[in-house]
Amino acid sequence: MKRLFLIYIFTIPLVVEAQQTLRLEECFELVAESYPLAKQSGLLEKQVQLDIDALRTGFLPKLDLNAQATYQSDVTSLPIQLPNVSVEPPNKDQYRATLDVNQMIYNGGLINASSKVKVAASKVNQQQLEVSLYGLKSQVNSIYLSVLLLQENQALLQAKEEQLKARIADVRAGVKYGTLLTSSEKTLEAELLKLKQQYIELSYNKSDLLQRLSLLIGRELSSAVNLLRPEVFMSEDKPKRPEIQLFDLQKEQIDYSLKLISKSNLPKVNAFAQGGYGNPGLNMLDNSFNTFYMAGLKLNMNIFDWNKTKTEKQSLEINKEIIDTQKETFELNNNLELVTLKSEIDKIDALISTDNEIIALREDILKTAESQLNNGVITASAYIIEFTNLYEAKSNLNLHETQLLLHQIQYEITKGSYYNN
Repeated sequence: MKRLFLIYIFTIPLVVEAQQTLRLEECFELVAESYPLAKQSGLLEKQVQLDIDALRTGFLPKLDLNAQATYQSDVTSLPIQLPNVSVEPPNKDQYRATLDVNQMIYNGGLINASSKVKVAASKVNQQQLEVSLYGLKSQVNSIYLSVLLLQENQALLQAKEEQLKARIADVRAGVKYGTLLTSSEKTLEAELLKLKQQYIELSYNKSDLLQRLSLLIGRELSSAVNLLRPEVFMSEDKPKRPEIQLFDLQKEQIDYSLKLISKSNLPKVNAFAQGGYGNPGLNMLDNSFNTFYMAGLKLNMNIFDWNKTKTEKQSLEINKEIIDTQKETFELNNNLELVTLKSEIDKIDALISTDNEIIALREDILKTAESQLNNGVITASAYIIEFTNLYEAKSNLNLHETQLLLHQIQYEITKGSYYNN
């Protein structure tokens, strides 16, 4: 009983590995999570929060500590002598240390407007990241379906091998009883060796593609992984490409920048206070060290900026028009690609119908050739020709079905409706 239990334990990993499956939807999700570029999303969120926190410090009082010691060549003096009054001029060496406090009271909403511009810029950067990650779907789709095609060709080779081995067994019996030549058996065995070569080439190609897919999705894939054929539903939805939203967010960022510029010329009011210690103090005629202070309000307003604000707004409006042309260009090119893909889909669909007809005919021909081979009517070489023709037709069907799937999924990706996260 213990021995059976140990056998069961050691065979579990093999069973799990053999049953490993993968879906295209999983690949899309994994590449969006594990691709190095995806790490920028969290960094961008952290960055915009730090930028906003830095801007909001403008609401807090500003403290400046200043100190200076100077020596000057001349000082203020009275040009007249007053009777019974002695006025000493200030020293040429002067010292001062002050603590200055400035508190913003009103700045026209400049800080809030700047914060909105930062948030809008962050949204643009996040959407640009989304555009880059979305572009990986086409690459994943191509690799995934290439592996799927090799996987199905591998199954086709197995069926081809089994059928060929059955024919070899029949021919071997014929050779044994003298009804067929030994060369027929050797011809079929040579074809079997060619199949093994195809197995080797297919295995290496599949291994290479699986390694590339593993790197993209950040998951180790074994050679025994089973890729499931994805289902495609051709939707009638309007395009949802992330690029369209990117253009809209870029225009939104410009709108916030326009508002920021409008606030730059509004009046700004600040309260200030200064306390200090120096020689002289505020009384220039007192030639000794004293403490002093002052407080007040300050108003600042730019009443004429030589049309700088107007010019900057005009420049931003031109940027919005440029974005509109970029959006129109993208939509045009996207529609052109959709037309091309739709044409390819229709063409491949027609080829598949013909493939099925060819396979039906080739199967009938091969059955006749099998009978003729067993009866010694045709040579093994002639049989191999028909045998190869049938499996080439089946291989073409596999190819066209996978190409159809590739173009259908790419059509939905291009339109923005397929597995759009």
